Amino acid sequence: MEKELNWAVIGTGVIANEMAQALQKTDKTLYGVANRTQTKAIDFAKKYGVKKVYDEIDEVFDDENVDIIYLATSHNTHYQFMKKALEHGKHLFVEKSITLNSRELDEMIALAKEKNLILAEAMTIWHMPIYKELWKIVQSGELGKMQIMTVNFGSFKEYDMNNRFFNMNLAGGALLDIGVYALSAVRSFMSKQPNEIVSQVRFAPTGSDEQATILLKNEDQQMATIALSMHSKQPKRIMISLEKGYIEVYEFPRGQKATIVDAVTGKQTVIEKGNTENALYYEMCDMEEAVRNQDASHLNLEYTKDVMDMMNNMIGPIGMLLAGMVIADVPLKTVFTKKRNYVSTVLRLIIYPIFILILMKMINTFAGVNDSKQILLT
Repeated sequence: MEKELNWAVIGTGVIANEMAQALQKTDKTLYGVANRTQTKAIDFAKKYGVKKVYDEIDEVFDDENVDIIYLATSHNTHYQFMKKALEHGKHLFVEKSITLNSRELDEMIALAKEKNLILAEAMTIWHMPIYKELWKIVQSGELGKMQIMTVNFGSFKEYDMNNRFFNMNLAGGALLDIGVYALSAVRSFMSKQPNEIVSQVRFAPTGSDEQATILLKNEDQQMATIALSMHSKQPKRIMISLEKGYIEVYEFPRGQKATIVDAVTGKQTVIEKGNTENALYYEMCDMEEAVRNQDASHLNLEYTKDVMDMMNNMIGPIGMLLAGMVIADVPLKTVFTKKRNYVSTVLRLIIYPIFILILMKMINTFAGVNDSKQILLT
């Protein structure tokens, strides 16, 4: 009989609640919960019948009964908790975006390998049954070569500058919150990682990326366009254009249905796999399978790394925004926080915009473009 794997969760927000509910679908009870505010952890434990509540977050790492930790805290805390978990021998499932930059992720991948542990990102796209079916169809070649993708993802979030969606101290912004879904979808259908990426951005009052557009192309000449927004609604939609037809998926982060349209006849074929409501259940089943078999190949960590590298290598304002996080090694402070960091404010409002303008001017010059508002890709 297989040993039951004990899960602990760090965080008690929306995703942590969904995770606890998903675990119940496997007829299991969450073993432990840790949170910065212990009273919230106690309430969470009562709600889901959690066996153990930790007084301090660090205690979960020392608990020898914990096999897997689900990290469901804000992006800016991931690196410190990931490092402690792996150093203490815990398998680790991390909510997206897994880290803030490639340096952090590379270090954690190396540490997991050294400790012989499973590390993966809780990216729904890697685990939804509909995508596993679509990947087979695209890779079979029956629809011809993938040519271009379009991805839209937009939510309307009220301006609350202390909310994680816009707060730079919590690594807020469209790219790290919803852009990872779009980039993950693009990477999963492209034959190779994009090596040409440009971006444009509209900033929120905090300096976070409220709205962004991204153009991508790889060595096989496959292309993609992505439109993201945090203060205007868009359909959550991907369209994959191939030589012999195209595929559409709506509500794509947790998609369950795809429509394939024949390029010649217009005939539509609808495919349904899985259930949106079971998104985290699929994630946790895949993670447990990886831990039991010591085989994480189906968790797509290599794609997670590609996506992080794509974000870090973007040309344009949004790339510079992330570069600022990499250089500072923490999210930059803004004037909207209670503890104001005026040095960071000067950098954000004066130095960074000047640097971005210089960079964009250089790009336009090398591209032979006179109009500084355009970048022409050849």
